[in-house]
Amino acid sequence: MTSPPVEIVPAVERALADFIDCRRDLVDAVGPVFRDGTDSLERFVLNGGKRIRPSFAWLGWLGAGGRSERGDAVVTACAALEFVQACALIHDDIIDSSSTRRGAPTIHVDRARRHAQNGWDGSADQYGISVAILLGDLALAWADDMFVGAGLDPEELHRAAPTWSTMRTEVLGGQILDVTAEAADDGTVDTALRINRFKTAGYTVARPLEFGAMLAGADPAVLDGYRAFGIDIGVAFQLRDDLLGVFGDPAVTGKPSGDDLREGKRTVLVAEARVAAAARADGSTDRLGELIGVTLSDEELAEARALLVELGAVAAVERQIDELRSRALKTLDDLDIVPEAAERLRSLALAATKREL
Repeated sequence: MTSPPVEIVPAVERALADFIDCRRDLVDAVGPVFRDGTDSLERFVLNGGKRIRPSFAWLGWLGAGGRSERGDAVVTACAALEFVQACALIHDDIIDSSSTRRGAPTIHVDRARRHAQNGWDGSADQYGISVAILLGDLALAWADDMFVGAGLDPEELHRAAPTWSTMRTEVLGGQILDVTAEAADDGTVDTALRINRFKTAGYTVARPLEFGAMLAGADPAVLDGYRAFGIDIGVAFQLRDDLLGVFGDPAVTGKPSGDDLREGKRTVLVAEARVAAAARADGSTDRLGELIGVTLSDEELAEARALLVELGAVAAVERQIDELRSRALKTLDDLDIVPEAAERLRSLALAATKREL
């Protein structure tokens, strides 16, 4: 018997709010400073995000024939993925020196402002970074607490725990690949795709799907299909995000347009542009290098965008998105899973990779 339809996003948000409420006494016992910090984490987790990871996990469970009487516990376990996401984003914003996230100040910027407003000693920026690191660590700890305390039975926990562990290791490994690629100026397409595979695709789509399927006790064929579908859609999702990071509307992305270029991100978009520029003898390579990893005026950002288009990098990334999405949907069509879940996975995959430039 499969689960009845659940509006997964509001269910996830209720589960997150309930979990945070259950931690209030513990937080308050530490003191008001800690409560103030965790209030920031609460706002970050509850006031934004599309809940993509829990949605894929839930649909993975539903598609694999999850039993309806386990639904509440599974929703809570899936919701725990949002705390993993919070940890990754908070730390990523520190690494990238990002000032905004989802249209609001990043955690480290918000905490630095609190330091300055109180007139405390020392560097406000360093204080903000220090507290944000700790709040990111707390989010990861709470992810584990929420998963383990979701109300799963021992067999469900035993089946899903290895995927949970693998996912956390992969996303941290992908982040190390990312910062190392920037430091070493490793801007190849292969490196960028490898970063996408481990930093984004695994913990955004493939591992959440696998996590849900493991909770349901799925057979190996379903697990293999979910992984293949998840990697392709996850990489396509990141490629779309790369395009939005350069061309997107800040009202949609929640971050200043062009931030990825200013931060010197070694994306597939930039890597494709470098390959095309290197094949020319017109100075395109030098000019491209001058427009990456530096503060850009509006005019320079417009020039960088035009150069990425003119070099064919945007078209190349769009082709890759189309190919990955088509292959993923073919994989999905061949999977023997609950039809309702298959249709909803198709819709979610299309939404995660659609054009929003």
